[in-house]
Amino acid sequence: MPRRSALLTLAVLAGMTLSGCYALDPEMRRVVAQRKAAERAAKDAPTEQAPAEPAMAVTILPQTVLPPPMPAPAGADAALDPTVAAVARHTLDSVAHDYVGLVLELGTHNKSDIDAYYGPKALMAAAVTDPRSLAMLGEAARQLSASLDDVTPHLTAAADQRRLRALKAMLLAAETRSEMLQGKRLAFADEAERLFGVRPKLEPLSAYDAALAAIAQLVPGDGELADRVDAYFNRFTIPAARLKPTFDAAIAQCRARTAAQVAMPEGENFDLQFVTGKSWSGYNFYMGGYRSIIQVNTDLPIRLSRALDLGCHEGYPGHHLFNLQIEAKLVRDRNWIEYSVYPLYSPQSFLAEGSANYGIDLAFPGDERIAVERGTIMPLAGMEPPADERYWQLLDAMKALSGARLTIAQQYLDGAIDRPTAVALTQKYGLVSRPRAEQMTDFTEKYRSYVINYGLGEAMVRDYVERGGPSRDMMWRRFLGLIGEPTLPADLAAQ
Repeated sequence: MPRRSALLTLAVLAGMTLSGCYALDPEMRRVVAQRKAAERAAKDAPTEQAPAEPAMAVTILPQTVLPPPMPAPAGADAALDPTVAAVARHTLDSVAHDYVGLVLELGTHNKSDIDAYYGPKALMAAAVTDPRSLAMLGEAARQLSASLDDVTPHLTAAADQRRLRALKAMLLAAETRSEMLQGKRLAFADEAERLFGVRPKLEPLSAYDAALAAIAQLVPGDGELADRVDAYFNRFTIPAARLKPTFDAAIAQCRARTAAQVAMPEGENFDLQFVTGKSWSGYNFYMGGYRSIIQVNTDLPIRLSRALDLGCHEGYPGHHLFNLQIEAKLVRDRNWIEYSVYPLYSPQSFLAEGSANYGIDLAFPGDERIAVERGTIMPLAGMEPPADERYWQLLDAMKALSGARLTIAQQYLDGAIDRPTAVALTQKYGLVSRPRAEQMTDFTEKYRSYVINYGLGEAMVRDYVERGGPSRDMMWRRFLGLIGEPTLPADLAAQ
């Protein structure tokens, strides 16, 4: 395509596709007239069909997803004409702006879909005042995605390409979510792929029987294994009166280890609250301005292991660090407005939950967790540290069962089993009491395929960070790099 023709086409795209106000711009009318004249002049000119580019595939544990866009070929007009690329970037910015409004309007139909927003107040006011229907929002997401297809070849900078791929994935998630809120139901794997950017391949429950047998050796006795394990862990329940000092100390430990690796923005902080009546055990509500509210659900007795787990997962280097890194590096430094809103059902959650889960082991590698829990956390919780290490051995052994929860969720949501069966299987393979199994099933009913983001997300983040046996410093650099960039599951799987 001649340079001038490419520029005209992109200018029209940026003006007409994204906002009606561009169509009234005198300069835009002039550009359109020039384009039509150029089209008439070129009508009878011979054209040359560009050769088709070879297909690409990116393997993801072990499924495939859409590949990253092909880079512009050497000598392409876009690479030679910076004006064309500038118009393409303007279109990218415009789509990002409209995407934020779209997501905020989706949130008016189901408020829990918006996990965080700290962008322009005017966009929120407009969304609340006159939200479009779910059907209109789904169509808007498809149109915005099509606009990005048109400018993809003209964005040659790596940062622009990575941003565009992430925005395309987020638009697909928004389209899918609009359909789900209208009552559409997808198969578990299809839903997960469209919302979070990765298609899970799950093992049958029988694959976890060997892990159950190994755990049974650690907790001998009569009765169901789940009851024996639950009774054993009940010995390590934190008294209600000691919850706050125990969690304060745990979060302080998590923060200190994280702060040794990354400089925290000035003024970052959080409020810790204990709540009831939730389907989750902990939650981070990011407020913007480097501030969070961290809530811990006390519906069920809280055990010692949750102190460091939640301190890292919801705080450092988990959700609190994740969100403040996004705000600092993408929203403030690059002015990428799409990251000022966090839709819960998006590929962003796969990275957020996966990095938060992995962050526990990153902050407390090897026996360091045992030392901190023995020397600091248990005394604060009023517990006598055990004489042996069976407690920690049991916790490690139970990690081998994490995938079973996803298989149970898939079977339940796809209609292969009913709720009582899902609860019973959760007790058996989660090794939890019936009340805890009920709570976990409540979570699956409410958040559906979101459950893949924990175990599968953690596995993919771990594989990415630890690939090739790097040093501890390098592991932290990789970790911070992936949470400070627009990262997709495909990026974690790439070699």
